[in-house]
Amino acid sequence: MSTGSESTRLSAAQFQQFERDGYLVVRGLAPEPLRARMLEVAQAHVAAALPPVEYEADVRYPGAPSSHDAPGGRTVRRLLQACARDPAYREWATSPVLAAPLAQMLGAGIELSQAHHNCVMTKDPRYSSVTNWHRDIRYWSFERPELVSVWLALGRERYENGCLLVLPGSHAMDFAPSLLDSAQFLRSDVEANRELLARETAVELDPGDVLFFHCRLFHAAGHNQTDETKFSVVHTYHAADNRPLDGTRSAAVPDIPL
Repeated sequence: MSTGSESTRLSAAQFQQFERDGYLVVRGLAPEPLRARMLEVAQAHVAAALPPVEYEADVRYPGAPSSHDAPGGRTVRRLLQACARDPAYREWATSPVLAAPLAQMLGAGIELSQAHHNCVMTKDPRYSSVTNWHRDIRYWSFERPELVSVWLALGRERYENGCLLVLPGSHAMDFAPSLLDSAQFLRSDVEANRELLARETAVELDPGDVLFFHCRLFHAAGHNQTDETKFSVVHTYHAADNRPLDGTRSAAVPDIPL
């Protein structure tokens, strides 16, 4: 796809798909030299565990090492604060190729949140944990639950290496407390959730492909069952008039206007 901002505006069909499903894949959106540079940096920073990082042991998800001292306990799960790591990440995160579709989804005056996502997601083949069904808005604090995350595949993403799984249309649904656990994960043991869980869709991506998804969309991910670490870059955006709430984690770091 061309990298001009006008050429990356969503078609009517694409916009309708995003509104209906809560997510949209745009193929080949990232310029190849920029994608290659971000992957190179990510591989070097993971090898050095260059802070700030989050380890698999920190998340305590199913399959994660029990502590930093357990086998695999210092396996990097996320390289945090991506925009401050290398100019390539900020160039990508503030690119006109993202600003155009995001403005269609959220309205004029797009801002990048540095407090949420803004990271490189990694999935190690030996110690990757499972992420159960959740919505990102469960721990974000904004005036409106209207944010969009942009997930860029730095390498190949398939079911076998733990690609993102989504539940189409779940962003437009409301859920009784009994359908969620205490951490706001969707309960798989409840009969009322089974029809929704049957919609599970694997978002398989090639290098340079981008997934846009709504903050209310339920998503999950499995283990990496291959021999290579998977790398993805994720950033989150909101309209300028949708402010993070004062005194919350969402307001802890200044946003970046696009």
